[in-house]
Amino acid sequence: MYVKNLQVKNYRNYDNININLSKSLNIFLGENAQGKTNLAEAIYFLSSLKSHRTSKNKDIIAWNKDDTYIKAVVSRLYGEDVLEILISSKEKNYIKVNGVKATKASEVLGRLNVVMFSPEDLKLVKEGPVLRRKFLDFELSQIRPKYHYLINRYNKILNQRNNLLKSLQFSRDMISTLDVFTDQLIEAACDIMIMRRDFLIKISEISKLIHNKITSGTEELEIEYICDVKDFQSKEDIKTSLEKKLKDKRKSEIKKGYTLAGPHRDDIMIKINGIDVRSFGSQGQQRSAALSLKLSEIDIINSITGEYPVLILDDVLSELDENRQRYLIDNLNHVQTILTCTSGSDVDMFSSEDKNVFFVSNGNLSIGQ
Repeated sequence: MYVKNLQVKNYRNYDNININLSKSLNIFLGENAQGKTNLAEAIYFLSSLKSHRTSKNKDIIAWNKDDTYIKAVVSRLYGEDVLEILISSKEKNYIKVNGVKATKASEVLGRLNVVMFSPEDLKLVKEGPVLRRKFLDFELSQIRPKYHYLINRYNKILNQRNNLLKSLQFSRDMISTLDVFTDQLIEAACDIMIMRRDFLIKISEISKLIHNKITSGTEELEIEYICDVKDFQSKEDIKTSLEKKLKDKRKSEIKKGYTLAGPHRDDIMIKINGIDVRSFGSQGQQRSAALSLKLSEIDIINSITGEYPVLILDDVLSELDENRQRYLIDNLNHVQTILTCTSGSDVDMFSSEDKNVFFVSNGNLSIGQ
């Protein structure tokens, strides 16, 4: 799949942009704070229904404007999809697929699959588990729309359960309600954990091969799912284990006011040659592991959907050494790539004849060669 045309109105520092994109390589070149990432963000927004930079949708609306509009024509194996999003500060937001308003996220998710790699993703390995859970949630929501529903439901129940635990610090009158929330939490948790485990098995296999190539066979990458239920084989295994853990932890939960077991505590262990790369790996090893993880998403999405996703490289080339840059460049031929960069030398690295170069300056675009 690829984005054939992109249109934005009142989007951050853009008034009205309507551009046709190459199905191979599209480079947005300009100084910092000119709007390069804003266009990459707009494509990401259509894919995930949220920004990777802010949790508040109103932040993407241009200054002194009431709404913002994003539209993309996406070419796919079976034809084209037209995706539209209106975010308004005064009216009701809407999402349209081929001119019809969508009533739920599952009608949109998966219509445009995106893999984004940015400097923030280089922290995927060395920072805390929150980033790694976000990584799991976004990727699974793209390829398994049911997962998006499940994780939203789980988080809603989790918040309700935590609020109840806080109130139980002062009154024990609603213990029966806590049992109801616990049962609901466990039910959602079972499916989430199974999906996460299965996804990580696939990503482990593919990222291991990619990492082997990046490091010329000198390093072996391992990915391990870290969760509250060890070596589960079935949904019943998870249910039984979580029921026992939450029962055993109930007094501590009431005292602390929050839930002490479940997928919201999950993590990913990343090892190189058997060593925990987060704690003991070099910066170069951490970056190679992050790059391997992100690039493995491309093949996973293709294996599940039959189509390659759009790859967004947001100002990341300057963060990689020559060997990692070369690996990226040599492996982009089969996917549409959106590249943002500040240096003309980055453009010169790509020999693709089918490429568009857009010069970005203060929210204005000009087309180069």
